[in-house]
Amino acid sequence: MTITPTSGILRLVSNSQNFTQQLDNLLAWESVSDQKVEQAVTDIIAAVKKDGDSAVIKFTQQFDAMPCEAIGDLVISAAGLSAAFDRIDAEAREALNIAAERIRRFHERQKSSSWQYEEDGVLLGQKVTPLDRVGIYVPGGQASYPSSVLMNAIPAKVAGVGEIIMVTPTPNGLANDMVLAAAHIAGITQVFCIGGAQAVAALAYGTQGIPSVDKIVGPGNIYVATAKKQVFGRVGIDMIAGPSEILVICDGDTDPDWIAMDLFSQAEHDADAQAILISPDSAFLDAVQSSIARLIEKMDRKHIIGESLSKRGAFILVADLDEAIEIANRIAPEHLELSIANPEQFLPRIRHAGAIFMGRHTAEALGDYCAGPNHVLPTSGTARFFSPLGVYDFEKRSSIINASPEAAKTLGHIAATLADSEGLQAHAQSARYRT
Repeated sequence: MTITPTSGILRLVSNSQNFTQQLDNLLAWESVSDQKVEQAVTDIIAAVKKDGDSAVIKFTQQFDAMPCEAIGDLVISAAGLSAAFDRIDAEAREALNIAAERIRRFHERQKSSSWQYEEDGVLLGQKVTPLDRVGIYVPGGQASYPSSVLMNAIPAKVAGVGEIIMVTPTPNGLANDMVLAAAHIAGITQVFCIGGAQAVAALAYGTQGIPSVDKIVGPGNIYVATAKKQVFGRVGIDMIAGPSEILVICDGDTDPDWIAMDLFSQAEHDADAQAILISPDSAFLDAVQSSIARLIEKMDRKHIIGESLSKRGAFILVADLDEAIEIANRIAPEHLELSIANPEQFLPRIRHAGAIFMGRHTAEALGDYCAGPNHVLPTSGTARFFSPLGVYDFEKRSSIINASPEAAKTLGHIAATLADSEGLQAHAQSARYRT
C-alpha cells in the first residue's frame, strides 16, 4: 500500500465535535486471540503437560520443520554460544558489548535492598530475594532480536537470578548468530531451540529434559502471548503485550524527515503497530505527510509500514502543547517522543507512558537498542498501571515479623479482638495463647 501526501493517514482535529469518539475508535485494540487460537494453545499445553519431551519434539518437527529426535538435539551448549559470538564480525561484537554494558549499568540502579526496623518490641522488615529460575522467550524464524535477549536477560542477571533458560525457535535448524552471541554476553544458562506455545508450556510445567521456571518473560506471536496468559498462575509472566506503539509530540520545529522515520520505526514492526503524531502546527503535519510519501518508497518494509499507517496511524492537530500532553496521558503510549523545545518543562505533567524520549535528537530507536533503559514496555494503554520490565520483575519480597514476649502480649490482645469480630476462633485463640 502506498501512502500519498493527500491520503492514507487519518487526520483528527482536537476541537472537532466527534474527536473523543474518533480517538476512542483509533485506540481500540482487542487481542486477536480468537477461540480457535485459544483452543489450539490449550491443546498444545495439555499435550506438553501429559507427554513432556515427546510432545515438544513433535510440535517442533511440525511447526518449525526442525530435524530432532531428542531434546538433546534442541540444546545449544555454552560452547555453541561462544562460537556464535566469535563468528559475528568485530563491529557487531562491539555493539553488543557496549549495549549490554549500558543496559547493565542502568539496571544496577534498580536493585532493591532488604530492610528492617523495630517498633514497640517488634522487629519488622522486608527481605528481597531473587527468583530461582526464569525463562526468556526470544522470537526466531525471519526475525532476529538480539536486543530482546539483552533486555530480558540482563535485568534478571542483575537481580541475582540463579538460572536463566532461553527458548528460541530455529525453523529448519537455522539459528541466528547475533541472538546466540547476545545470549553468550548476557550469561544465559541454557538455550533450547524451541518456540511457540509448546515452549511456553515446557517452561511452565517442565519436561524430562527442560526445567520448569518461576517466571516467563519476552515477546512472541499471538500463540506465545495466549500461552503465557494460560499458564499465568502456574508461573509469573511479564505482561501480555499488544502491537508496538509510538506517539510523537512535535512543536513543528523538528526536521519532518526525522519525524517521518520515527513513525516508520514502529510501523515497520507489523501492520497492527500504531504511530501517532500530535502537533499544534497544521503546516508541519503537511510537511511530515510529504516526507512519509517520499521516504516510504525507500523502505524495505514499505508495505507493512503503509498498512500500519493507513489502518492505525493518525495525525492529530491540537490547539497547543498543553492539550497535546493531555491527549498523550489519555493514550498512555508505549513510546512517547517529546520532540519539542525544553521538554523538561513538560516532564512533570506526563503521567502515563512506557518510556519518554526527550528532545529532538532522542530517537525512539536509541531506547530499543542501547541507551540503557529496558525496551520491554506496556502497550495498549496499560502504561496507566504497568511499568517497563526491570530488575524488580525478577525479585520477590517477603515480610519479616519478630515479636518479643512483651510485644506478643500487646499485639495478641488486639489481634484476638479483631479475630473475634470476624468470627475466626482459632485465629483469636492462637493470638491469646501468647498473652
